Amino acid sequence: MADTGEGKKEEADYKRLHSFPLIRHTDMPEEMRVETMELCVTACEKYSTNNESAAKMIKETMDKKFGSSWHVVIGEGFGFEITHEVKNLLYMFFGGSLAVCVWKCS
Repeated sequence: MADTGEGKKEEADYKRLHSFPLIRHTDMPEEMRVETMELCVTACEKYSTNNESAAKMIKETMDKKFGSSWHVVIGEGFGFEITHEVKNLLYMFFGGSLAVCVWKCS
């Protein structure tokens, strides 16, 4: 029983330490980057158990705010190769190992 409690405590500590957003790559302007990053964090926190709903929330908000044709991928352990419009890509990590990729392609 003590091992289970220790494991959960270590996992909680790890998630708390890695709960900040970490931008891996972006070419967005500063204002758009900050808004997109905050939106991604909000969506991932709101739908912490459902990545599909979080991605849908991000996509719909980006479409309304910055025009249509935004795409969002959220998950762990994936690779990608995409074509995107210049100054419309954000690739970040949140919560340690959860990756979020947001890009515009028309």
